[in-house]
Amino acid sequence: MKEKQFAVLGLGRFGEALAITLSELGCNVVVVDKDEEKIQNIANLVTYAVQADVTDINALKSIGIKNVDAIVVSITSDINSSIMGIVNAQELGIKEIYGKANTAQHEKVLLKLGVKKVFSPERDMGERVAHNLFSGDSVDILELDTNHSIVEIDILHAWEGKTLEQLDLRTQYGMNVIAIRSLDVLNAAPLATDIINTGDKLIVMSENHSINEINKLSRKDK
Repeated sequence: MKEKQFAVLGLGRFGEALAITLSELGCNVVVVDKDEEKIQNIANLVTYAVQADVTDINALKSIGIKNVDAIVVSITSDINSSIMGIVNAQELGIKEIYGKANTAQHEKVLLKLGVKKVFSPERDMGERVAHNLFSGDSVDILELDTNHSIVEIDILHAWEGKTLEQLDLRTQYGMNVIAIRSLDVLNAAPLATDIINTGDKLIVMSENHSINEINKLSRKDK
């Protein structure tokens, strides 16, 4: 059976993870990005890595993109480049074209262009978090982007017996409290008047540096 060949245009976090995983699964993977450093970093992990502009159809032709079975255009920083990448893939006769979008408007545009499927990792992550919270499943670490995560943290002793309003974690640490876990009970809609008790855990959305700061304080607190 012939190995399936993929092309990934754009090496953000999503595109890089996609390309590496497809390669690990035994697929032939071609990656294209304008950033030379990104290409160098992934070159040994995929079949072929090329520095090129995806809006340049002649560059894509010279790479041999028209020979792949499927293309994923994972550019979200520049919608015009994303659109041109898809249009170029269509002109090259690629049958399976997928796109990545980070806004509803971007997704709508890609669907109108006729891509097979649009991936929206941020939206999908939000839905996953909502289902986890609703079902009471444990939340460990869910990366939202390079700088932000949703994570379950231990409370500090100084927080015990105080309400969320008194703690004002948003002002103090830039943390938004999504839920409070008390033993096996999950409060997925905490109020400002809810009191933090010994042994509680907080599920928060925050910048990673704030989470790291709290974790350091928590280790000292034990």
